[in-house]
Amino acid sequence: MRGISASMHDVLLITSTRIGDAIINSGVLRYLVETRPEARFTIACGPLAAPLFAAVPRLERVIVMSKKKAGAHWFDLWRDTVGKSWDLVVDLRCSATAWALLASERRILKQSSAPIHKVAEAASALGIDTVPDPKIYLSDAAKAKAAELLPDGAPVLAICPSASMPYKVWPGDRFGELVKRLTAPGGAMAGARIAIFGGPGDQAAAAPIHAALPDAELLDFTGQLGLMDVAACFERVRLFIGNDSGLMHMAAAMQTPTLGLFGPSDERRYGPYGAHCAIVRGQTGFAEIDAAFDDRRLHPESLLLDLEVEAAYDAAEALLKRT
Repeated sequence: MRGISASMHDVLLITSTRIGDAIINSGVLRYLVETRPEARFTIACGPLAAPLFAAVPRLERVIVMSKKKAGAHWFDLWRDTVGKSWDLVVDLRCSATAWALLASERRILKQSSAPIHKVAEAASALGIDTVPDPKIYLSDAAKAKAAELLPDGAPVLAICPSASMPYKVWPGDRFGELVKRLTAPGGAMAGARIAIFGGPGDQAAAAPIHAALPDAELLDFTGQLGLMDVAACFERVRLFIGNDSGLMHMAAAMQTPTLGLFGPSDERRYGPYGAHCAIVRGQTGFAEIDAAFDDRRLHPESLLLDLEVEAAYDAAEALLKRT
């Protein structure tokens, strides 16, 4: 596939609804921002992901696609964008919308059947040799708020004990034990401040960490911050540990050392991306878990029960040493 044109002005990027997928795809946007300095960007995405793009350089607008019956949201997007002649349309949702718009160039993602990382898959839409790391552009306000919430001082251990579905959640009591071991005297992050992150409704997932550390001054931001504020906080932490979730991908995109806890997700496709990241899983491989269920996504309980605290601790310690 040939590379994209060297010069362009009006770019439409159609990206994901889910937070994690939108962050995974953000490497494509980063490449265009950094290599096409004259380009102006219109970004179409779902409402959950929209705040991630508020500070993108040379942003024209964010078009929020709220899902409607019979795919009517795609017609809304077409109606919102058909009146403009685009220099480039990049469709990472694999839709037909790009073909229905006036555009000098169109790049429509073709999903790979091979187990390649989704960051690399997204980059393939541009026909480029490099795979740009995902990136979230921060506002000055978000940076300032993060500095207030996590001022300079002792290192910060960031934890996200929740995920979008129960089958991807490591048991909360093990999270609590891991945090206790890491921050105890002699631990790999002895004396570190502990910050807990999650979305609205995730408070229950944080409870076991509070129970394991009743005397600790925990910074529990669960459900209290916007996405950009969370990203700015992650830029200030020493280590992030979490389940396969949007916040795990966010931490990785902020170049924070990130340890992803995996079991029923394929880390070859969905692991935190970058040399500063690592994953840990139990003895059961993804293929074995996948084969054991007609649809593992419908499983109502955790599928990470074979991941022991000791293995997670060792992985965290190793990541700290090499970063």
